[in-house]
Amino acid sequence: MKINRFMIAAPKSGSGKTMITCALLQLLKDSGKNVLSYKCGPDYIDPMFHKKVLGVPSKNLDTFFTDEKTTVQLFLDERADGDFAVLEGVMGLYDGLGGIYEQGSSYHLAKVTQTPIILVVDAKGMGKSVLALIAGFLQYDTHHLIKGVLLNRMSKGYYDIIKPLIEKELSVKVVGYFPEQKDIGLSSRHLGLVMPDELLDIKKQLNETANRLKKTIDMDLFMDIAEAADEIGDSENADVYNEKSIGNCVQNEFTQNINIAVAMDEAFCFYYEDNLKLLEKCGAKLQYFSPIHDTKLPKDCDAMLLGGGYPELYAKELSKNVSMLNAIKKAFRAGMPTVAECGGFMYLHTYIRNICDDNDEKNNADTQNNTDIQNDMNKSKLVGALDGGCHFKGKLVRFGYIELAEKYSNFLPPNEKIKAHEFHYYDSTDNGADCIATKPATGRSYDCVISHDNYWLGFPHLYYPSNPHFAERLVRKAYEYRRNKNGKLL
Repeated sequence: MKINRFMIAAPKSGSGKTMITCALLQLLKDSGKNVLSYKCGPDYIDPMFHKKVLGVPSKNLDTFFTDEKTTVQLFLDERADGDFAVLEGVMGLYDGLGGIYEQGSSYHLAKVTQTPIILVVDAKGMGKSVLALIAGFLQYDTHHLIKGVLLNRMSKGYYDIIKPLIEKELSVKVVGYFPEQKDIGLSSRHLGLVMPDELLDIKKQLNETANRLKKTIDMDLFMDIAEAADEIGDSENADVYNEKSIGNCVQNEFTQNINIAVAMDEAFCFYYEDNLKLLEKCGAKLQYFSPIHDTKLPKDCDAMLLGGGYPELYAKELSKNVSMLNAIKKAFRAGMPTVAECGGFMYLHTYIRNICDDNDEKNNADTQNNTDIQNDMNKSKLVGALDGGCHFKGKLVRFGYIELAEKYSNFLPPNEKIKAHEFHYYDSTDNGADCIATKPATGRSYDCVISHDNYWLGFPHLYYPSNPHFAERLVRKAYEYRRNKNGKLL
C-alpha cells in the first residue's frame, strides 16, 4: 500500500512537536490531501488537537502495546492507496520503555512503519552547538530514517547562516524554521497539554500557526520526503480486527442491539480510538452520554464504559447532577457490566478531594480541626458506588507502562495479560487487589484494580488491541446482562 507519510519527532519533550504537527496537518488539509494522523505512545490529548484540525479521530500507535505486525495492521486499518499520513512522536526520538529501551519509542514506530522522520529541534539559545546535537541524533539513526530537520524558535537571520552549515557538514536537508511565537502556544497541565476545547479560539490559533509556518518552511521538501516513503503492507493483512486476530469474538447473531453507554464530555474524554473500534467490531453499539449535562443513562444500555479525563476539574458540576449520579449507582448496583478507568474510576467513589493531603500527618492537634474543615470544603460527593474517596497527592502517584493479569479470570482468559498505562496525581483509599500489575522495564509488581464478574475498575488505562479478549468479554457480559434483564434463561 502506498501511503505518503512522515513523522514529526524531536530530541526531547517540549520542543514544539504538537504545534508543528497541527500546523502541518492544516496545510496538508488545505492542499486537498486526504490526511490521516497518528500519535506515537499512550497520550490522549495530542490526538484531540489532531482531530480539531482534521475533523476526524486520530489514532494511537505504540510498539509496547502491540507487536510489530499488529502495529502495522493498526496503521493500515481502513486506509487506502494515496492517503497522506502524519505521525507525531512522543518524548525524545529514542526514548522508549523505561527511558532506555527502543520498544515504545518514536524511533521504533518509525522503523516498524518505515516512516521518514523530520526532526524538530528547539534551537533557542543555541549557536553552532545545534550541529553537534543533530549530528548525535544522526549517528544513532542506524536505519537512516531522519530525512529532514526543522529548527524551532530560531530567527530568520541566524537560520540563513546556520542552514548551509548543517546541510554541508551533516548531509541532511533543513526543511525550514519557525520563529518563537509569543502570542500563540499550547498550555500544559499535569497530564499534558490543556485540552483544545478549553482554549479560546483554538481553531483560529491553529489556523494562524499554519499560516505563519507556511512562510518559513519548504513545503515541497516535506512532500518529497513523504512521497519517498516505501510501500507498506498489503490489502490482505490490513484488517487487524478480523475473526482470527481477535479470537473467538461474540458472533453477530448474539450481539444484536447490544448497547454500551460511553461517558463522553469535558470530564471524560480519554479513549483510544482503536479500543472503541474493537468494541464495535465485537458487535456493540456505542451510545455516548454526558455525566455532566445529561440526567440519565442512554435508553436500553447494557454496559457502561467510564473513561479517563479530568473529573477533578468538573467535580462541582458532576456533584450537582444528582439524577445522573443516582442513575449510574443504580445501574452499577443492578449488575450492569462496567469498565471504569482512571477518571471514571474516581467518579464511582463517594467523593473526590481536590486538596493535597500529603502533609496531613504533620499537622499537630492545634491545627487538625481547621485542616478537617478545609478538607471537607474541598470534597465533592460523587456516585458512591465505591466506598471511600480519591485524594490529590500533589505529585505523580503511578506513571508508566504496565502489564495486568487477573488473579481470577473475569475479563481475561486464564494466564493472559493486557497492557496498560498509568498517569495520575490522585490516589484512592482502595485501589483494589484483584489484578497484578507488572512494570515491564523493572519487573516490579503490585496489586491493583477492583475486578469481579461484571466490573473492572481502576486507574490503569487499558489498550484493548493488546488483548482483544477483553473487548470480547465485555460485549459478552453486556449480552448476558441483557438476557437476564429480559428474563431469559442463559
